[in-house]
Amino acid sequence: MPALLLFGLGGCASMAPPMQVPSLPVVEQWPADAVPGQESQVRATGLAWADYFADPQLRQLIETALANNRDLRVALLRVRESEGAYRIRRAEQFPELGIGAQAARARVPGDLNASGRSAVAGDNEAYVGLNSWELDLWGRVRSLKQAALQDYLATEAAQQAVRVSLISQVADAYLALRELDERVALAQQTIASHQESLRIFKRRYEVGAISKLELTQVQTLLTQAQALGAQLQQARASQAHALAYLVGAANDVVPAPADHLDDGSVFAELRVGLPSELLDERPDILAAEHRLEAAHADIGAARAAFFPRIALTGSWGSASAELDGLFESGSRAWNFVPSLSLPVFSGGRLRGSLDVAKVRREMAVADYERTIQTAFREVADALSARQWLAEQVRILRLTLEAQTERARLARLRYDSGASPYLEVLDAQRDLLSAQQALVQARRALLSSQVALYAALGGGAFDPAAASVAAEPNP
Repeated sequence: MPALLLFGLGGCASMAPPMQVPSLPVVEQWPADAVPGQESQVRATGLAWADYFADPQLRQLIETALANNRDLRVALLRVRESEGAYRIRRAEQFPELGIGAQAARARVPGDLNASGRSAVAGDNEAYVGLNSWELDLWGRVRSLKQAALQDYLATEAAQQAVRVSLISQVADAYLALRELDERVALAQQTIASHQESLRIFKRRYEVGAISKLELTQVQTLLTQAQALGAQLQQARASQAHALAYLVGAANDVVPAPADHLDDGSVFAELRVGLPSELLDERPDILAAEHRLEAAHADIGAARAAFFPRIALTGSWGSASAELDGLFESGSRAWNFVPSLSLPVFSGGRLRGSLDVAKVRREMAVADYERTIQTAFREVADALSARQWLAEQVRILRLTLEAQTERARLARLRYDSGASPYLEVLDAQRDLLSAQQALVQARRALLSSQVALYAALGGGAFDPAAASVAAEPNP
């Protein structure tokens, strides 16, 4: 018997197929239009988000979101749920012992007794019992435990991915709000300037110095600026609501000065590395890999179900007809009930379970490869956006300088009588458009930096934890 127990504990081997990670479904280099540029030695996963985002108000918003966002809270609860499910599976590897006691008395009528006389009998027991414990000779229980462990690790990595996504969403929403603040400020400055121009032109019209056509042109320019200002105010309100939803708490973000959206003092240079390095840095890739390992373990459990199951049940203790003799000499009692079951006919259920496990393994492979391709694309998109948006910002700065000079010269020509006011109208309208376009491009450039930080796996709570398949403490 001890030899059988030792064999059951140490001789079982998993019937799961060997884990083979698919080859990288992307090229080993970034696309030509996604040049990483001059890289620093700082990896995104080694740079805390509080060090990457320099804006104090943004850091406060991210902290609040991490504490209050409901999506992240659900992800954390799912981690606790999967950890509990793993503990249940792990406990099935060990025998379940229990202590019990029972007392019973019964009267047997005379016609049911061999002596022909009625009798009263008692039964008192106290025992330590072994519930039905499966000897895991084929690794079925072990495979189920391994699958539960990988599901737990996958859920933990997925929670880290939700955290990274939340940080990037809050940062991007904050930048969008600051963009609208700056555009609203520019629109208000333009409105104030056009209101002053309208006041002057009304006086000039009253004295007959200008025609009514020129006055209506000035009024048109003002109403166009006012319409833009109203649109921007409505967009800012919607963006503030979106940010409050992400943060998960009431948090009023006051409008910032017009020059608040600083291009150069927010982010640090990141080490981009090679596409293969994403396998160890992106929490969503780590989660997909753990799900793939869980699918392999499920195949082992499905294969083991075809083989006999040996279970042990027994108890040891003391029994007596009278309570006062329960622990007397000679009252020792025990029972041992090994059982063996072998599936003979199941209507195809076992074969179907194995086929389902294999299909789910193939689905996990496809999901793993798709996750890698998505990560590769996100990094490549962020790199190319950083490069080309920086070029757009440079060009738009030059455009703004030219439009500013054009508006100044058009006003001089009008004041000297060399051109109609329509030329001034067009120049000022194009100047406002150039100002707005530059602010939008600057915000898009900053958002590309946020996207790159998230795409490289930055912001995870503990990026090393998801890559180490260590079992949690009992």
